Amino acid sequence: MKKTLIAASVACLMALAPAAHAQWVVVDPTNLVQNIMTAANTLEQINNQVKQLQNQAQSLMNQARNLTGLDFSALAELRSALAATDQLIKQAQGLAFNVTQMESDFKRLYPQAYSASVSGSQMAADARQRWQNSLEALRTATQVQSQAVQNFASDEQTLTDMVGRSQSAVGALQATQATNQLLALQSRQAMQAQQLQITQDRAAALEQARQVAVQERAREVRRRFQGGGTPYTPYTVNFYSQ
Repeated sequence: MKKTLIAASVACLMALAPAAHAQWVVVDPTNLVQNIMTAANTLEQINNQVKQLQNQAQSLMNQARNLTGLDFSALAELRSALAATDQLIKQAQGLAFNVTQMESDFKRLYPQAYSASVSGSQMAADARQRWQNSLEALRTATQVQSQAVQNFASDEQTLTDMVGRSQSAVGALQATQATNQLLALQSRQAMQAQQLQITQDRAAALEQARQVAVQERAREVRRRFQGGGTPYTPYTVNFYSQ
């Protein structure tokens, strides 16, 4: 660009030289060329500044896109699904999930051995309660399973929405937020799986404990029938097999 301007300037000087000579105008070619080069340098600097401003503007636009938040949140749906399963566990009947209360009830209903002071009617009532605990544990496990199945449909829709938002993210912030929500869905499903496993294991454990208690009760009944302790008085309803 500089060479083009210089060449054009020299050509102008050569064309104007006769007229300048005729009018006795003295032109310093060296000074004129220097002025033209200075103007060319100034123009180049202006062009560079314009490009720099354009780059800065584009950078600001990119930052604005990266800072644009995601106008979608699946948090409410995830918390609702998790709360529904948690509510089923809290409403579970039978042996409590509370550690302190569970320990007390377990020692009473699932004793290692019956003392002579425990009456036959009390043993029968305990057997009935153990059977009820096992039944309620199975009921809770099946309810949690049913809730998990119901959550599948909502999880599928939530996953579809979040993947769509992630793919159409206009900036880093939206992509990060969409990814975080996908991770939240995965965490919620993992927690639901833990809840389901807990209820299933609880039902199995209570049934095993009930079977052990049945054997201990049968042993105590035989001992009393044989006269080794307080005579056993059969209960009006037969819970021997429970």
